[in-house]
Amino acid sequence: MKIEKMSFEESITKLEEIVKELEDENISLEESMEKFGMGIKLSSNCLKKLNEAEGKIEELTRSEDGKLVTGELDLEKENK
Repeated sequence: MKIEKMSFEESITKLEEIVKELEDENISLEESMEKFGMGIKLSSNCLKKLNEAEGKIEELTRSEDGKLVTGELDLEKENK
């Protein structure tokens, strides 16, 4: 399966597998480099999926007249 088609969860699981494999002392340098490259691609895919999810998050608030309205969640405002 192409990395771009993988879900966030699939990418994280595969990334965890690669980390375990890289921790194995019996892995060759060539294989380590190949797995490291795959890990970078998986990490990038995870970041992309997180950024997409962040863009879709909406905040539910009440307007001045008491009605519920939705709008994009302002994370900068929330962290202050």
